[in-house]
Amino acid sequence: MKIGLFFGSFNPVHVGHLIIANYMSTNTDLDWVWMVISPQNPLKKKSSLARDYDRLHLVRLAIGDNPIIKASDFEFSLDKPSYTIDTLTYMQEAYPQHEFVLIMGGDNLATLHKWKNYEAILKYYKIYVYRRPGFDLGELQNHKSVRLFDAPLMQISASYIRQQIKAG
Repeated sequence: MKIGLFFGSFNPVHVGHLIIANYMSTNTDLDWVWMVISPQNPLKKKSSLARDYDRLHLVRLAIGDNPIIKASDFEFSLDKPSYTIDTLTYMQEAYPQHEFVLIMGGDNLATLHKWKNYEAILKYYKIYVYRRPGFDLGELQNHKSVRLFDAPLMQISASYIRQQIKAG
């Protein structure tokens, strides 16, 4: 099976995440999308995140009974912070029968060159990128491992939701 890995803090998960997961699972050659909840992104403070299992629970609730999208806690047992190349390596060892594809927004593609072992990600994995308005995709947009998609997007973010909750 060809599985798209949609990594995120999902702090909190929102309809924008679900739109992307649904689009990628139904409008590409992916058989399944796994929403991989990251316990700690190296670029974010752990203290700003809700508890890991609370975020996992909310992602499962958001997905509901969708048969081609799954919540994954795979990174919960790995070293923190989580580095994508390490997770991909462990996933490939755990599930050698699957082909894994990385799903990311255009904002992440533009900074991919700053990621740990990004060259290995580009060498061994395909990356499906959904464009995000106002973000330059950078020079990697023409890399042979990168495919660009115009998924429908909403003007919403987890940080906006957290701000609104804080404001009451």
